[in-house]
Amino acid sequence: MPSNKGKDDDNKGTNQRGFASMDEEKQREIASKGGRAAHEKGTAHEFTSEEAREAGRAAHEKGTAHEFTSEEAREAGRKGGHAAHEKGTAHEFSSEEAREAGRKGGQSGGKGRSEDEGESSSSTRGGTSEQHAKAGSQSHKNR
Repeated sequence: MPSNKGKDDDNKGTNQRGFASMDEEKQREIASKGGRAAHEKGTAHEFTSEEAREAGRAAHEKGTAHEFTSEEAREAGRKGGHAAHEKGTAHEFSSEEAREAGRKGGQSGGKGRSEDEGESSSSTRGGTSEQHAKAGSQSHKNR
């Protein structure tokens, strides 16, 4: 009778050794360490905007893209904004752009806010779009 050593019924006879046999969390942990080491060493691949766009498009088409919660999206945006300001690559909004962003934000009616944040999802955050636009244009005067 053949031996079942190294085989598992769940894996249809695949070997239980190596990276592919590990659970996803362990794979992610190891890959993350490798990525950090490559960046420290200066050998990591730096994606162009087009490459990143294509990777995201492919992940969405396959259904493997991460769906961010509103809190995760806010945190990612905050981190990206801080990094861009530190590098000096952050976009500086003109008064007109700030007004337009405030107007659009007011029209969205607070979309993306979770219900457990203490406010109805149909309210604007802290004022009207006109107030946001005014605040945005005033903040640029202080620079």
